[in-house]
Parts: sequence; C-alpha cells; structure tokens
Amino acid sequence: MTQRTTVQDLLDEHGRTHAEQAGIRLRNTPAPLYQLLCLCVLFSVRIKADIAVDAARELFAAGMRTPRAMAAASWQDRVDALGRAHYRRYDEGTATALGEGAELLLNRYHGDLRRLRDTADGDPNRIRELLQEVPRIGPVGSDIFCREVQGVWPELRPAFDRRARDAAAALGLPKTAAGLARLVTADDLPRLAAALVRAGLS
Repeated sequence: MTQRTTVQDLLDEHGRTHAEQAGIRLRNTPAPLYQLLCLCVLFSVRIKADIAVDAARELFAAGMRTPRAMAAASWQDRVDALGRAHYRRYDEGTATALGEGAELLLNRYHGDLRRLRDTADGDPNRIRELLQEVPRIGPVGSDIFCREVQGVWPELRPAFDRRARDAAAALGLPKTAAGLARLVTADDLPRLAAALVRAGLS
C-alpha cells in the first residue's frame, strides 16, 4: 500500500475535523473562530471527545456563539448547557473558564481572534503562546486549535502536533509535518491532522 493510499483511507475513515463534528462552519471570521476556541476549552479536561462536542453544540444552541454572548450568559446558563450534554464533574469549573475567557477576548482583542493573530504577527509559536493565556487552554488545546484553524490561517501550515506525528509514524507515513503536508492539498491538512489523531486514539 502506498503512502497516498494510506492517507486516502485515513481521510475516508477518520477525516472529519472536530469543528465539522460540532457543526462549526470554520471561516476566518470572529464567530466561528471563537466557537472553535470554545471547543478547545471543552477538550482541555479528561472527558470523551463526543461529550465535549455535544457540550459545544448545547452552548451554541443556547445562543453562546460569540464572546459577548458567552460573557452575557449567566454562570448557571453555562452550567445548565454543559449538563445537558452530560459534561459532568468539570461543568462548574468549565463554566467559569468560559466566562473568564470570553471577558479576556473582549478586553484584549475586542472579541476577535484575528486580533490575537495580528498581535502574534503571524508567528505560529507566538500564536500558541497567546492562545494559552485563555483560561483552560494549555499546550493540547492550542495544538487542537492550530491543527483545525490551519485551513484558514495559512501561516500555521503545516500543523501536525506530536500525537498526529506519532500516529503517522505508526502507519508508515512521514514523521515530519512537512513530509505529511506533501501527501495532501492545503485544504485537506486539517482533515489529515484530525484523521491521524483519531486513528491514533482508535
């Protein structure tokens, strides 16, 4: 089996990004970028991925799709939305983190993550550092954000974190981000990164 065949099989079986799964139509505009960040906050605790995705859907269905809406919602509204998705044990702390993160984005970036990107001057490492100033976003959360947003923020390409690269090596694929990027179009980079992580987990 060639590497390109392996990659096509991966994309066919696992090539759905977390944003797609959560119903986020990712574009380089404030609302979907913020929704992806929320999803990364939800992933930043030890909880099943499907529950985190369901929690994001509940928050968005309740109207919390922008930093202003998230900040305006009560803490209890956030807890209740998380509870409907069975996001247990972490619901209260996460509700607090979402509120504090929304306030930080409003105060520092006027609610627009493109301003964070501008502050970083397009430097991928600085983008990751600034993302980690958001409550609950650590290295894993910033990796997930960069993996998914590389489709609309070209300066992050190719973004394959350690988990994706480890899965690639186990499948006989290139171990470097540059090597993996040569196997797909730029549009498919987020899908391949997601597919590798999902394959590694399965």
